[in-house]
Amino acid sequence: MRKHIFGPVPSRRFGRSLGIDCNAPKTCTLDCVFCQLGPTAHKAVSPQTPVRVEDLLQEIEQWLKTDGQADVLTFSGSGEPTLHPGLGEIIEGIRSMCSMKILLLTNGTLLHRPEVRAAAQKADMVKYSLSAWDAASFETINRPHPDITFQSLLSGLQAFRQNFNGEFYQETFVIQDVNDTPEAMEKIAAYSQSIRPDRVQLNTAVRPPAQSWVQPVGPERLQQLALHFDPPAEIIAEFRSQQQPEVNLKVEHILEMLKRRPCTLEDVAHSFGLHPNEATKYLGRLVRRGEVRAETLGESTYYRATERM
Repeated sequence: MRKHIFGPVPSRRFGRSLGIDCNAPKTCTLDCVFCQLGPTAHKAVSPQTPVRVEDLLQEIEQWLKTDGQADVLTFSGSGEPTLHPGLGEIIEGIRSMCSMKILLLTNGTLLHRPEVRAAAQKADMVKYSLSAWDAASFETINRPHPDITFQSLLSGLQAFRQNFNGEFYQETFVIQDVNDTPEAMEKIAAYSQSIRPDRVQLNTAVRPPAQSWVQPVGPERLQQLALHFDPPAEIIAEFRSQQQPEVNLKVEHILEMLKRRPCTLEDVAHSFGLHPNEATKYLGRLVRRGEVRAETLGESTYYRATERM
């Protein structure tokens, strides 16, 4: 049984991606209002029961022997991958077994630490997040651990770029009535110029977010905001996997369950043996198709088939 890897899942940006989860459940330096996995269970700036390096590498080795078909191996999962003290060792171990590209998805908040930068630089591709433009907006959008500041985030990203020659991406998550003004985007774009990513990509709430008040921004608005970047930012379109029959099969099975009873993300993941990241992709597809809606009850979000079903 897999404990620390999941997928491959269809990624809107990078093709078929094998996910690598090296953290305790939902351990992160931030508690972003838009996070698709819900509120952060453990907000931390130091490791919290990290996965053993040998256990993770053994799972990847077994996957390579039995399947091994993916476009990229992606560090993502339940929280911030750079919290793992053995990140560099894990990447080196993967390289000794295969030649697939390695992608690190990070919020960038720990890159002000030299040892974290050294580990992250071993990846082929790094995608970081920048959705705020000052300390106040950082607190509102990302809700960081007290030891993380907006300035430390910026300085870490700038320092990392100086020595990283791989593919470097910025994702800016746009929230209606929060950072979707020309003034906010101009400021984010100015910081982006100082970091010098290869690409900037604008995203919005295509899946149910951690906070129900977070609202998506429409495509026309995103196109306007993209022009504040030089070159213009990319708008991340919904990924349509070439493995459509397999994806649709899982989606339809999930929908059949939700027709019978409302379920949380955790319920869906457990019922189908999915990692939460996989489950949220399928639920997001159903929500966008209008076949499922998300409802908040107390601290939990439930997914329910729409009445027309």
